[in-house]
Amino acid sequence: MAKQLVLVRHGKSDWAASGMSDFERPLNHRGNKNAPEMAERMSKRNLIPDLLVSSPAKRAITTAKHFSETWNIPKEHILKEPSIYEANTTALLEVVTQLDQKYNRVALFGHNPGLTDFVNYLADAHIYNMPTASVVYIDFPFDDWSLVSHHTGSLWLFDYPKNTDSV
Repeated sequence: MAKQLVLVRHGKSDWAASGMSDFERPLNHRGNKNAPEMAERMSKRNLIPDLLVSSPAKRAITTAKHFSETWNIPKEHILKEPSIYEANTTALLEVVTQLDQKYNRVALFGHNPGLTDFVNYLADAHIYNMPTASVVYIDFPFDDWSLVSHHTGSLWLFDYPKNTDSV
């Protein structure tokens, strides 16, 4: 079965949380509202991944938990991958090419600018910016994660909270 990668940028984070490291920054009210809404949109399209992999940063893992809850995937099944935090395209590609072949649709929860760069690298997508809580689905024409590389995917879906066309 062909592989499909789902890239999810964490929800809006709380910059008012002073004295906190970037890694520990939580989601703000909008971030906690948008993440379940976006997960619900994907559920309505029957686009639920087999595996959720997240940056361990608080705002990313919280976003992943919102999605897992909506998708009825136990939170304990979210795989925390430290190399996603502040990752560039090379680091993200390494995560993807090492994925277990038994999973055909994998969601990766991470950060900008890495995710936006990664989408454009994989799919020649010309996306200027992935907004917070946005979701991108990329299809690959093969069934082996290790074959994922530059421009091997095609952008299938790009959705974000303020996109009124998808509602």
